[in-house]
Amino acid sequence: MTLTPAEADKILADNFAPWVLALGLTVQETGDRHAVLRLPWSDTLARDGGGLSGQALMAAADTATVIAISAARGGYAPMTTVQQSTTFQRPVTGTDVLIDVRLTKLGKRLAFADITMTPTDDPAPAAKSSTVYALLG
Repeated sequence: MTLTPAEADKILADNFAPWVLALGLTVQETGDRHAVLRLPWSDTLARDGGGLSGQALMAAADTATVIAISAARGGYAPMTTVQQSTTFQRPVTGTDVLIDVRLTKLGKRLAFADITMTPTDDPAPAAKSSTVYALLG
């Protein structure tokens, strides 16, 4: 029932605002209850001091959760963020970030996920998020 990465990339292109698409996210992997997206490094996403903006990481985690839920459900349907909590553990500078979403519960009306954001040049996570989504369709 899961989606291919190409099908998930199409969900990104068809359902997200231009500013989200400007992040340059690409789907690397999808599975029954997970997805991995790549957030490419961009100087335009850096803040003072050269570190990747926390807002960019949070938007990437939020967006990747939609892809993981869509993969688990076999396609996109309307949904909305109910809660997101993010902990930043260290800065990211000059490298892409892998956004790894694992669904911990997929119910009829709510979905819960844990997200780990790891720079491609170091296996230690830079940030972690948890999200709750309302499934509307």
